[in-house]
Amino acid sequence: MKRIEIRRFAPLSYAGQEAINTLCTNLSFSGANMKRIMITSSHASEGKSFLTMNIMRTMAQYGKRVVLVDADLRRSYITSRYGLRFEDEQSKWGLAHLLAGMTDKSNVIYSTNISGAYIVPIGREVSNPLPLLNTDHFGELLSYLAAHFDYVLVDAPPVGLVIDAAEIAKSCDGTLIAVNYNAVRRQELIDVKEQIEQTGCPIIGAVLNKVEFDNYLSRKYYKSYYSHYDKKETDGKRGKTKTNNKVAKK
Repeated sequence: MKRIEIRRFAPLSYAGQEAINTLCTNLSFSGANMKRIMITSSHASEGKSFLTMNIMRTMAQYGKRVVLVDADLRRSYITSRYGLRFEDEQSKWGLAHLLAGMTDKSNVIYSTNISGAYIVPIGREVSNPLPLLNTDHFGELLSYLAAHFDYVLVDAPPVGLVIDAAEIAKSCDGTLIAVNYNAVRRQELIDVKEQIEQTGCPIIGAVLNKVEFDNYLSRKYYKSYYSHYDKKETDGKRGKTKTNNKVAKK
């Protein structure tokens, strides 16, 4: 199996890691049939790729075999933002190549430098990926991965921008929605919910991203009980962590 090295993985604050831990625990209680999980959002820059990568890493640390499928074929950030380095730079096959019939599954599944974590990169960006996603190849890939891994995490484009996520959802067992705190209107979320539900893919939960630390956690409790984390993990400004996520169960 070919290999990808993840060279840039920003450390989480203590509160951020606890939120990811809670999210992964909730996902593990979603049922044995909840293996192919799509992560999406209403808009760009709501942290869906951040969530997908951190769920992958945390689940792998729990001893699970996890594969991340980068299905944001129009504009992926994972390869550049996380500094993915291919072992063979001359043969960077990915999802786009598989869906176009240019290669097979064995060439697009990569192991990583995180034990238990695997990635299917996009391979190349595509201006109009809908015809590719609408072929049998995508569903067959996810079914194959679900049979060989504990979890298949699919990083999909924002629902509110393009129709790709709705097509992707048809091949998934459940959807997780990333929501920027105080940045998305209620009607936008309702529209996202309805569009995904029309595909038959259930929504298993939502994650509030970029939440103020003091809004959801007791600063006094964490300061006294976890004081040895404070200097390393907080930025010193009113207890706000560098990265915060609030898990909202369905």
